[in-house]
Amino acid sequence: MTLHRTTRAALVGAALLASTAVFAQDACPHRGDLDSQFCDANKDLVADTPTDAKKLRDPSTLVFAFTPVEDPSVYEKLFRPFMGHLSQCVGKKVVFFPVQSNAAQIEAMRSGRLHIAAFSPGPVNFAVNLSGAVPFAIRGNEQGPVGMNLKMIVRKESSYQKLDDLKGKRIAHTSPSSNSGNLAPRALFPKLGLTPDTDYKVVYSGKHDQSILGVKTGDYDAAPVASDVLQHMTDRGVVAKDEFRVLYTSEMFPTDAYAYAHNLVPALQDKIKQCFFDYKVPAEMAKGLGGDRFLPITYKKDWELVRTVAKASGESFTRDAFEKAAQKK
Repeated sequence: MTLHRTTRAALVGAALLASTAVFAQDACPHRGDLDSQFCDANKDLVADTPTDAKKLRDPSTLVFAFTPVEDPSVYEKLFRPFMGHLSQCVGKKVVFFPVQSNAAQIEAMRSGRLHIAAFSPGPVNFAVNLSGAVPFAIRGNEQGPVGMNLKMIVRKESSYQKLDDLKGKRIAHTSPSSNSGNLAPRALFPKLGLTPDTDYKVVYSGKHDQSILGVKTGDYDAAPVASDVLQHMTDRGVVAKDEFRVLYTSEMFPTDAYAYAHNLVPALQDKIKQCFFDYKVPAEMAKGLGGDRFLPITYKKDWELVRTVAKASGESFTRDAFEKAAQKK
């Protein structure tokens, strides 16, 4: 029996669509939580290097950005010797790109305008899933990686002596995607009898330094902040050590993760890692950042605690979650 031409054409078209769909699925056997443009065939939770040579990048100039914490010019100066080392080591021009927000930093890498970056602990998850960032290094010393703690600070002269005293108060979190400045408090504080948005009013300051200065000036009653940022500001004389009382200190979290864009050519990826691990951090940079060397990490292993805190606080690291978080600012 001969099929009607229209029916036959429809069946052929359906077969082609089906084969295309199977091919598309086979092209990426596993993606996990990564955005649709990335693949994670080896299930290490980060984007695989493209197998299509046309998708690989070997830029003549490498763009580097440090996490948007405090004054960017301070960190640009601290990183200047390293920029020179990296440029000579990889044989390419390297420039420092000051970013004003976590969202801008993530978007810059996603769009190909940023090649290497230090991402704050919380935004690392968004950077991995949405921009194809591949974390490979962390600051450290001979004892191991340098970490930071979440500290809930209040003014020294305030009447607050314990977390329970902060109920009904105005407390600064940094930004929705921040680990120590938002996700960790939401995961850890309820167990201590203090639930954000229920027991106190959350106000987003934007950055850790703005939370610290806001507590100092009395704009906020308290703030959960990263211990390393507080230490850096104290060392530079921006705030005094005796200006605050610490009501809570968490376990140690990893500090900023250094990552490269997943679509850099493999040889350049390897060279960048070598250049980081071979670098002898000068004293001024070590004092300003914490840690006197760069140590290797993997996102799957070393960021497990951060992901656990995020999940406990109900956070997900999808495109929709990222856009909703940006709208909260």
